[in-house]
Amino acid sequence: MKRNDDPRPKATLLILGSKPEPVLPPSGSYDAFACANASGRSAARLGLGEPAFTVMTTALTSGHKPANDLALEALRGLRTGTLYLYPRPASHGSLLKRLLREIRTIKVKPWYVERRLRRLGYRFDELQTPPRQWYHDLVLGLCDRDPAIAAQIAAKQPSTGMIALAIGLADPRYHRIVVSGFSFEITHAYAHNPLIDRLGTTRSKHADTDISFLRCLVRRHANLYTTEPAVHERAGVPLLSVTTAAGAARAHAPTSRTAIA
Repeated sequence: MKRNDDPRPKATLLILGSKPEPVLPPSGSYDAFACANASGRSAARLGLGEPAFTVMTTALTSGHKPANDLALEALRGLRTGTLYLYPRPASHGSLLKRLLREIRTIKVKPWYVERRLRRLGYRFDELQTPPRQWYHDLVLGLCDRDPAIAAQIAAKQPSTGMIALAIGLADPRYHRIVVSGFSFEITHAYAHNPLIDRLGTTRSKHADTDISFLRCLVRRHANLYTTEPAVHERAGVPLLSVTTAAGAARAHAPTSRTAIA
């Protein structure tokens, strides 16, 4: 299978989320794409090929939520270039408490996640397992360590989609990033999320952190765009209008980048 992971100088990277019916830029307008959690299933159904990299939370194998089980099943038979595992928080407290928590959380350890994925036929060329703080430092670094972003992360970590975005922005091979398939909701293209029925809402708990992070990025990075109206309206990311007749995407210039607070 051909994989789009050899970006040219000043290449464009598409970050694909798992919202239903993502608004995609034309295929010729980006050079590589990346996924978060099970959005690779959307990529497969849309015929996009294999992602250059994928970020997954290790919570997918915890067995605590049916939503995670559905995401795992959606990953069956897929593959990616580099797989980044985003770990759960480290254990704290007394030595005994830490040991007990380590035992209880064995199913979210990287080695366990890797084993579960291989049993599902999920393949990857390279596995990266940085500590949780590495990801958070990457996010904060892109926002010049803004104290407000640090406070948001302390309250609720960014979604895996935002972690994928941070990795893409930090990669010097990519000059331009386009965000598609995001809505700040817990709806997924691959299955109905049972959490919606239990919580009575589609709103993601990561929404506030994600929106704050995106707004911060808009003020600091000129080459970040989205094809999703919801991301444009709520986070101020410049909107790409997909013009199918011309087979290209053009950017609507925001009325004021500096006005986006």
